[in-house]
This record gives sequence, structure tokens and C-alpha cells, in this order.
Amino acid sequence: MPEINIEQHNIEIQKNLESWQKKPLLREIYRGFYNLILGWVRKDLKGETVELGSGIGNFKSVYPECIATDIFPNPWIDQVESAYKLSFSDNSVSNLVMFDVFHHLAYPGSALLEAKRVLIREGRVIIFEPYISLFGLLVYGFLHHEPVGLFQKINWLCPNGENPDAKYYAAQGNATRIFGGSLKLRAKRLKDWKIIEIKKISAISYVLSGGFSKPSFYSLKFLPFIKKIEKILDLLPHLFATRILVVLEKK
Repeated sequence: MPEINIEQHNIEIQKNLESWQKKPLLREIYRGFYNLILGWVRKDLKGETVELGSGIGNFKSVYPECIATDIFPNPWIDQVESAYKLSFSDNSVSNLVMFDVFHHLAYPGSALLEAKRVLIREGRVIIFEPYISLFGLLVYGFLHHEPVGLFQKINWLCPNGENPDAKYYAAQGNATRIFGGSLKLRAKRLKDWKIIEIKKISAISYVLSGGFSKPSFYSLKFLPFIKKIEKILDLLPHLFATRILVVLEKK
């Protein structure tokens, strides 16, 4: 495994772990996110289900069969993997889950090529990411430490000889631009994939929870009420969506 800049990743993970343990509201909201992802997992196909960039490893709480991976070891990680050079054999994986990972891929096209290699036919990449609507721009542009990068060039493929894991990268707007932007460019970039689902959600329950770094604006008992508001806001995704779910299936 090549050397990578792990310091920033590990700092964030340790902070996230502390927040996770202290905030039952956050755990409940994430369980809803995980169950949404789980609904798109192909359980009828042979092959492993693998989560890339598992962070604090909580997707396994809803799907214990999943192999939790990251670019560096931690006690809850099953194995160390890079999205750009997976150790799995060709046509051996049924699902690849990326939760808040895609915007950390400096070369998303190269990662998708590697995903295509390891996935069996009709295997899926399931991506859950920030979405930059008008409200999302406020949330991620002013209340989150990572850059949005809406006008930053997206380098689709990694240049020959470069180590794609060498530097810390973040651009929260990449999923919005790639999956919600130009249909012509999307068709070109995703020619090897069948788009099964692109779902934009307000996820206001998460925003108002304060996430991992801010105090919560409400308590767990009000979550059902907030969820009802979410359903209304979901009707206007370009205004209120802060999350996007993307499901790609290998042709």
C-alpha cells in the first residue's frame, strides 16, 4: 500500500467517533441513511458487499456481512483498501458502498474503472453524498469545513505515474456536478454503467442535528416531526436537497 496522507483523515475519524458515541440522535438519523442504502444492495448476486472509506465503520450495524475498508487500519476496519487499487479479484464483488467517500476521490473516473473491474455483471456502486441545492450551498458552503469546489476542475482520470492517494482531497459539490449536471457529459463518463437511481433528499433532520461537529437544534423525541417536514421539502430538491443517493449498475 503506498504512503498516503492519513493525518487529516484520522483526525476527522476520531472526532466523528466521539460525536457518534455522545449523540443518539445522530445514530438514529444515520440508521435511516444506512437503511436507505441497504434497500439498493443486490443480495441476490454472488460476491462480497464492500464499503469503501468506512470511516468509523457503522454501516455494518445494519449489514454485518459487509466488508468494512479504509485506506488505513483501525480496530473496526476489516481490511485496508484504496478505491483506486482494490485487492479483490475481477468480477468478485456484488456491491460497493461509498458513504461520504465520492467527494474525497480526486480522480472519480479512475475509481469507477476499478469498481467496474471488481464488480460482477449487474453489480452495483451505491453512492451517498452531499447535494448542493440552494439550501445545500448554505449548509456546505458556510457551515462545513470542507470545500464545495463548484467551480473547481474535476480531474476524471489519474495521470500515469501519479499516486492518487498521496494527498488529502475534498470537493463536496462533485456528486452534484457529475450526477446532476450535463446529461451529455454524464452519458459519456458513465457509458459503462446503467443508472438505476438518482434520489435527492432534503435530510433536514441531519442538518438540524448539527452533524458530527455542531450542537443539535432538537432532541431525539422530535425526530418523527422533523421527518414529516422532510417529506414536504423533498418535493423541491433544487431548493432544499442536501443529500443525493446514486445507484449505478455495471452493464
